[in-house]
Amino acid sequence: MARSSTGFVAGLTAAAVVTVGFLAYRAQANVPPDLSGRTGASATAAASASKAPRDRLHPAALPAGSGTGERVVYSVDDDRVWLVGAGGRVENSFKVVPGTVDPAPGTYAVTSRSKAVTGTDGVPVEHVVRFASVNGVVIGFSAAVDSTPPEADTSGSVQTGGIRESRPDGETMWMFATIGQKIVVIR
Repeated sequence: MARSSTGFVAGLTAAAVVTVGFLAYRAQANVPPDLSGRTGASATAAASASKAPRDRLHPAALPAGSGTGERVVYSVDDDRVWLVGAGGRVENSFKVVPGTVDPAPGTYAVTSRSKAVTGTDGVPVEHVVRFASVNGVVIGFSAAVDSTPPEADTSGSVQTGGIRESRPDGETMWMFATIGQKIVVIR
């Protein structure tokens, strides 16, 4: 009896491995053209390193030249994020506190997400949305779990790529920025 159940379990395991392999192959074969060919998050060459024009009367308004279509716009100079819907309408905007490492201006895509982890600074964070890497430092948006307002680390002792949001803003980002979502980084 034990011998036949062992063979049955081995057969099921083999079938599962083959199925997972097939599904992985199919997933790779069906990657959208704008995401294929990349071995990780990287900026496109089309992005400009100059500062995007601002509306002097409305400093929190979405900067001109920040891309088109549905996207997250992150200004490294203004420490602000805009969530832009498909019609080009700003759905939300909020201030953030950057880590010690900034991504280069350019267009990225969300590469991974985590519901809850510990940040490189040792702080428990949630709603982590990653989109870039700079010299081995992963860049992404997150919110501290303890609800403490985020503060910038000016000591430079630890290189961090976490762009901290408030918990409500982190949840809003989590709902908006799913895998593959376009992230536009501007000055």
